[in-house]
Amino acid sequence: MPDRLTPLDASFLYMEQPTTGMHVGGVMTFLPPEDGSEFDVDAFVRLVGSRLSLVPRYRQRVREVPGRLGLPVWVDDPDFDLSYHIRRSALPAPGTDDALRELVGRLLSRRLDRDRPLWEIYVVEGLSGGRFALVTKTHHAMVDGVASMDIGALLLDRTPEPREVPDDEWVPAREPSGIELAASAVVENLRRPRSAVDAASRAVADLRAAVTSVGRTMSGIAEAARGAAQAAGPLDALNRPIGEQRRYSMARTSLAEHRAARKAHCAGGVGTVNDVVLAVVCGALRYWLMTRGEALHPDTTVRAMVPVSVRRRRAAAADAEAGGNQISAYFVDLPVGLDEPGARLHRIAAQMESQKRGAHDAAPTALVGLAGLMSPQLHSLGARLTSRLSSRLFNVLVTNVPGPPRPLYAMGARLQDLFPVVPLAQGQAVGIGVTSYNGSVCYGLNADRDTMPDVNVLAEAMNSALAELLGDQPL
Repeated sequence: MPDRLTPLDASFLYMEQPTTGMHVGGVMTFLPPEDGSEFDVDAFVRLVGSRLSLVPRYRQRVREVPGRLGLPVWVDDPDFDLSYHIRRSALPAPGTDDALRELVGRLLSRRLDRDRPLWEIYVVEGLSGGRFALVTKTHHAMVDGVASMDIGALLLDRTPEPREVPDDEWVPAREPSGIELAASAVVENLRRPRSAVDAASRAVADLRAAVTSVGRTMSGIAEAARGAAQAAGPLDALNRPIGEQRRYSMARTSLAEHRAARKAHCAGGVGTVNDVVLAVVCGALRYWLMTRGEALHPDTTVRAMVPVSVRRRRAAAADAEAGGNQISAYFVDLPVGLDEPGARLHRIAAQMESQKRGAHDAAPTALVGLAGLMSPQLHSLGARLTSRLSSRLFNVLVTNVPGPPRPLYAMGARLQDLFPVVPLAQGQAVGIGVTSYNGSVCYGLNADRDTMPDVNVLAEAMNSALAELLGDQPL
């Protein structure tokens, strides 16, 4: 039978609403091919098609189980159409970065078609200097930030010369009937342990370990709720009702400068480059809020939810999965009210270290961690409730995913920048994704079009906030 979505992956389907498309992705800009030739878009499409065997999920679509007797499954798309998923676009001359950002915002506003495999790639020609861009969209139900780098297997190579891949003789598997899907779900439900303790202990035989696992999940929910109640409350500038349309902005910074800031401020092994990233976001948010005339006091904070990959931590678990989402999250109060950039970094590093030692899952992940005990109908309601409550639990999403440390290529064209795209939850005006690539740290900001017309101000403040950390001088 087909693969079934995990509870967390299914949650991203259930969270999706007209105003909250749950797709992640990236904006990649490329220099012209190094041999002086023009980039051959048609040959590139054929190359991607020949590599789909490397990521089989990209030829599968989601199929609901009749009566929602079980979570949805992945089935081969018998009518898979590569030309639908890879599309061409072009910018009007002179092809400025502002025009690219405007186009990306419009592309991100559209949700993915649930009747097809949940991904799209746009080839954007006409950028200044002979450059072009690739804009990718992949539904979060397919992949989390770390695994979303798998799309690089389709698009990118380590050398200007594309690598060879085995011939692909793909034939779609027969799609199961509704009766077969319902019957397999019933059998699976009968075999599945019925109690909370048993359901949480799939990977362990020890009953005590199972109780601990359930306890940690419930503790994560309780701690998140307590923390939200103790927070100063959402800032109106960041938490408002949002619409369907988006704006997108980008900022490229230096990885070496992030490391230098860590070395300058974090002694004794306390503090990481990721903490510096959060401090940069904190400084940029502080400046942005001041441009809006927000009253900031020494105790003013912006609560960030910081997803953390737990793939390595769970690699040895018996039920570790090769794909899908394997994430947890921390809540971090960004001290935007503090004048001194070094003090902001120390405050952030201390919070992150404390949460790592506690190893509590945050509410959004913890809630869906209990989905194995719930019917799909209740699971759907729980996921949507989590999305609606997000603005009460945190003010902004900040996610940092390490990217390739060396140059990559697409048919001879060198990848210049790699900016991530993260989705918005209900009531969230902006989501900030961060990816390192070849000595750069790229910030991508996905924002609600009406609520944040000044998202470029926030993006441009990232470099200023990093310089502020290096000089330890307030803006």
